[in-house]
Amino acid sequence: MDDELLSLMRMVETPTVCNAIEVAQGKRGFDGFTRGTVVSSAPTARPVVGYARTAKIAAAAPSTEGPAVIKARRMDYYRHMASGDPPSVAVVEDMDYPHCVGAFWGEINATVHRGLGLCGVLTNGVMRDLGDVPEDFPMIAGSVGPSHAFVHVEAIGVPVSVFGLTVAPGDLVHADRHGAVVVPPDIIPVLAAAIEKLRATERLILEPARQQGFDLAKFEEAWARFEAART
Repeated sequence: MDDELLSLMRMVETPTVCNAIEVAQGKRGFDGFTRGTVVSSAPTARPVVGYARTAKIAAAAPSTEGPAVIKARRMDYYRHMASGDPPSVAVVEDMDYPHCVGAFWGEINATVHRGLGLCGVLTNGVMRDLGDVPEDFPMIAGSVGPSHAFVHVEAIGVPVSVFGLTVAPGDLVHADRHGAVVVPPDIIPVLAAAIEKLRATERLILEPARQQGFDLAKFEEAWARFEAART
């Protein structure tokens, strides 16, 4: 992903990227996206775009491992998050889902991850400290709650599942208040052109629909141009 594509992806919402992937593939049926409703700590912030740094956590019950093992894995987790090519995004699966109770993400952890160079997080788990977390570090989460419970890291740098989306370390992720997608590697070189084509095609409908005097006849004319442009 070059700087031009990164800038473009940060300007468009996740549904646009999802549609653009289908434009690039020349068909419907792309299924590399989240299911269900997410909660965003910064709904109006620009999208989170980056390569996935992955981990699994749990919080409903204490870890059965010794304190030294738990602490060592936690530091290994931060080393993993700080490594890799930028831009990077944390993608963390809460293994207690759908009954998540412990917030791994709050003011301290969000600030630390931002300081380590990550641009945001996608998690099916819990977040807290809304209003105190960095505004430029969006947290796309499953719920909001007050407690960290027994939260601990279970695995690092492994494929994870978040809202039905499987994410492997290094996958290119685009996420916002709508959810997230993983961009197929073969689509990355043509994604910018696909986004621009999609936006130009959508304008064929949107611009007439926003003008005074728009009616069914004008819609039919616009739709014909829209359909022709999609082929």
